[in-house]
Amino acid sequence: MRRWGVAAFVAASLVGGVLLPAVPAGAVHGAVPGDFNGDGYRDAVLPAPGANVSGKGGAGAVVVLYGAASGLSTSRRKTITQNTPGVPGVSETGDAFGAATATADVNRDGYADLVVGTPDEDGSKGTDSGAVTVLWGSRSGLTSGTDLPSPLSSTHRYGEDVAALGLGAGWHTRVAVSAMDSTVYFTGPFTRSGTFGSAVDNEGTLSPLSVALGDFDGDTAPDLASATFRDSALTGGNIYVNPWHDNELRGNGLIVAAGDVNGDGFTDLVAGDPDEPEKAGVDGAPGGRVLLWYGSEKGIATDAEPVQITQNTAGVPGASEKYDGFGTSVTVADLNRDGRADIVVGSPFEDLARSRAGQVTVIPGLSSGALGTGSYSFSQDTAGVPGASETDDFFGTTVSVGDIDKDGRPELFVGAAGENNSTGAVWVFPGGSTRPTATGSRVITPNAVGLTQQWGTLLGGDGLLSVI
Repeated sequence: MRRWGVAAFVAASLVGGVLLPAVPAGAVHGAVPGDFNGDGYRDAVLPAPGANVSGKGGAGAVVVLYGAASGLSTSRRKTITQNTPGVPGVSETGDAFGAATATADVNRDGYADLVVGTPDEDGSKGTDSGAVTVLWGSRSGLTSGTDLPSPLSSTHRYGEDVAALGLGAGWHTRVAVSAMDSTVYFTGPFTRSGTFGSAVDNEGTLSPLSVALGDFDGDTAPDLASATFRDSALTGGNIYVNPWHDNELRGNGLIVAAGDVNGDGFTDLVAGDPDEPEKAGVDGAPGGRVLLWYGSEKGIATDAEPVQITQNTAGVPGASEKYDGFGTSVTVADLNRDGRADIVVGSPFEDLARSRAGQVTVIPGLSSGALGTGSYSFSQDTAGVPGASETDDFFGTTVSVGDIDKDGRPELFVGAAGENNSTGAVWVFPGGSTRPTATGSRVITPNAVGLTQQWGTLLGGDGLLSVI
């Protein structure tokens, strides 16, 4: 997968006229929609980490589109930057505010909050030391924020990825943050003044890239999962659950996500492993793969063999081809409302009518049997989807799911970081009777939300593009 470096790196690192540092850099997850203003409708989050702000190239922004019964309207929006009153910090060149985002009601006041990573922020702890900000929900939406500081004396790219999960008061609500040199795990209670219950850092796991939270053992406390940068000649990096106990799982990948795929009440862990195998048959799969570990009342066993899914798995559309990047983006959510979470997988390097146009595949969750049955996919070549596949669109760079019109049918959001000179775009697929549908789908461009620069905006986020 590393063989694609030139195309991916140009798309993701030339931001706002500034060449960002040529180091491993992941902006892994984008936030699911959350009801930030408490009106009963979830609001969509569109990160734009490459957005220019007040002449500062790549300072970064987050656009919130407020939900309603009629769906999303680009006129009902708020654009938030570090120059927004009430938000800590100042927009500076190359900060990448919004590179990673996560949603949860972390202070338990009934309003969803937005956790924002700014991994290239320069601060008192050094160049590109990073920052993480909680933007607090309220009746007026997201109007103010406070920082979640790392307990370490120095950090590098703190806020590389963020995750948040609220399962109850106090320590039942947690926030996880990855940096190039550590993982930080915050527990509640969280307050709008910036206080929290505790912060635990783990410097023993080298180069964590992606983090996820899930209740893998059913005790109502969020457990931490992480994926590291690549390890030696293996595809992907190491996968850990509660990594300070050195609980390394079998298998590897670059991105993790959590959800109850078999509907047994325990959260399961999914990892995307998009790399091409260095040694055929040793690890990885040509074209990429996703791995699944099932949760249980004892959690996830470190010796458990994960379930592997590729585009060659029976029922999964397409075929595994070299450099598809299947597993570059992953989210887990119940799209067909059957009580079992589905696995949504992006393969942004998929060749369609054009090279590296990109595709997204949905693998329905099952209570038993082999996963793959009933899978389906979307691309810009799917009938009813606006736009057309173009070279280096990278459709499927990011994926997320959420019901923004309160009809009980979740929408699917797909980002394409390479669209239109890497300004990016986000497609919204309406929830249907049994699954999201291309009929009535729409595309949201930077111009439509007031971001008018001509290249490098990265609306929707750039996911793992700069890594693979």
